[in-house]
Amino acid sequence: MTQLPAAVLFDMDGTLVDTEPYWMIAESELVHSWGGTWTHDDGLTLVGNGLEVSAAVLQSRGVDLDIATIINKLTDRVTEQLAEVGVPWRPGAQELLRSVRDARIPTALVTMSFRRMAEQIASYIPFEPFDTIVAGDEVENPKPHPEAYLAAAQRLGVQASAAVAIEDSLGGLAAAVAAGTIAIGVPHMVPLPESGDHTIWPTLDGRTIEDLRALAEQRAGDR
Repeated sequence: MTQLPAAVLFDMDGTLVDTEPYWMIAESELVHSWGGTWTHDDGLTLVGNGLEVSAAVLQSRGVDLDIATIINKLTDRVTEQLAEVGVPWRPGAQELLRSVRDARIPTALVTMSFRRMAEQIASYIPFEPFDTIVAGDEVENPKPHPEAYLAAAQRLGVQASAAVAIEDSLGGLAAAVAAGTIAIGVPHMVPLPESGDHTIWPTLDGRTIEDLRALAEQRAGDR
């Protein structure tokens, strides 16, 4: 019998680490440097987007740079903040990740941030956190497309339907559901709706691999 979950797939920004405010600062600084305006509400509209999509929005707000340059500038600014201020972990996230690793269940980091940033975040975790990383510069279709989650499951050699995916954004949760995973939404910057297609946990604080097992077995029974 296949163990459940067969793997756990973690989103990064807003799920494992509270870097969304760092992205908003980077976006605001860049738009303002070109004479435009950028508000907190503007930043919320980009939560969970692929970086190319976000860069195109910034272009429409007056940033006269090509997509690749905008992405690099945003990523550079966020990595600077990580180095200067540190990594703001989401409550319970690192503890849950440790619980999964201690249970020897495969894990993946599935993020629309670029690999260099994903590897930077992973390097700050005081244990070996992931068997694979699927980053935004390694997929053709960003979230909410399921490609990133399907790629992670394939790399780990598991069926997506037997893997748990944990997300904080609307687009990310849509990607996890579209890939057929056992999707968990943990709201952070934006509210997430209740749905029969996914499970909402208000926080990861206090959650362990036993909670993931119970959910995966329940979902398998429902299917």
